[in-house]
Amino acid sequence: MACAWQRELAHAITTLEELALALDLPVASLAGGAAAAGQFALRVPRGFVARMRRGDPRDPLLLQVLPQARELEAVPGFGPDPLAELSGMCQPGLLQKYRGRALLVTTGACAVNCRYCFRREFPYAQASLTPQATDAALQAVATDTGIGEVILSGGDPLSLGDRRLATLLAAIGRIPHIRRIRIHTRVPVVLPERVDGGLLGVLAQAPRPLVVVLHANHAQELDAAVAQAAAGLRGVCATVLNQSVLLRGVNDSAPALIALSERLFAAGVLPYYLHLLDPVRGAAHFRVGERRARRIMGAVAAALPGYLVPRLARERPGMPAKEVLAPALHNREEVT
Repeated sequence: MACAWQRELAHAITTLEELALALDLPVASLAGGAAAAGQFALRVPRGFVARMRRGDPRDPLLLQVLPQARELEAVPGFGPDPLAELSGMCQPGLLQKYRGRALLVTTGACAVNCRYCFRREFPYAQASLTPQATDAALQAVATDTGIGEVILSGGDPLSLGDRRLATLLAAIGRIPHIRRIRIHTRVPVVLPERVDGGLLGVLAQAPRPLVVVLHANHAQELDAAVAQAAAGLRGVCATVLNQSVLLRGVNDSAPALIALSERLFAAGVLPYYLHLLDPVRGAAHFRVGERRARRIMGAVAAALPGYLVPRLARERPGMPAKEVLAPALHNREEVT
């Protein structure tokens, strides 16, 4: 029998017509994205749509999931594998980009298709942790004693069922040199029903301290259900953080980012990273330039205590770590 979250996921909106109807928008106003949806499917849970402003085609949550014709434009510097992950893959499902950490691409499944996703063209069928690839990937981690942290990514690792997730966590726990496990997930934000008693029971039994990194980009995403899910995660995890992507038209202003940090703190979640957009094909219309990003973050830093200011960062292929862009302070009123 399906759980509540699985039923919600099964009834996610997958057509532009459904999305327009749910938001009281003319179907014709969204129809321009039909070809883009044919290349990268529309998928968004109805609960997330319920947080969008009805009748507003510029709603910041809608823009994150709405296919647009601009996605089909060829833009220099934007390609299918912006972080060169395929060339850095040790074996199917296993990435080791930074010293001391190994990333497992646990699944290609996700609760929502974000239009700016840097893995929107990732070949999950050949390069994720199929059951056959799991043993080999974990054996590779076990033979490298320099790895102290395993990161579960995807897709979204919380798209896995409880049993499979428990099995994976237990297997990682049998590797003695692993000190902690990190889970990168957007599911508790877009589908908070997933954080139920079954999942919390699995996480509570994790063999290593857990760090959960959520992904919310705008304060409007964080309603009471998400706050409740975050509270559940805090009860069983060592740390709950949030990372965002700086997106043009969504959160590219100091007031928007300040509101996000305040709402995260109210939910017991600390801001972690604010990423510059990875240059993936189809997402160029979300790009915010580095100079403007620095100015925005300067205004944020001038308005908030340091623990509520995420680190503005970008990732470059082949670099030993993310590049953190320290903000210069500016008057908050200068940037909107």
